[in-house]
Amino acid sequence: MIVVVALAVSALLGFIAARSSSTGLSVAIGLILGGALGNLSDRLFRGHHGSVVDFITLTHWPTFNVADSCVTIGAILLIVRSLRRAHPAERS
Repeated sequence: MIVVVALAVSALLGFIAARSSSTGLSVAIGLILGGALGNLSDRLFRGHHGSVVDFITLTHWPTFNVADSCVTIGAILLIVRSLRRAHPAERS
């Protein structure tokens, strides 16, 4: 079930990124899409019983992988972009 949802969301994100005229939006969606597909392929094709391999461990931070980082950075870029667009009068 999670595979079907992930593929549907990935197709939607790919469609939005392809139709976007904004480079920033396309980069943010590309990071999210790449991270999501990376985690999905990890779940499908690695022999870890459907779990994702997290291999980056920092002292005071959760364990994560590159795909998780891409999703997080893409989401932060989308939030920053939407906050900047929400207040255009304050830029002057």
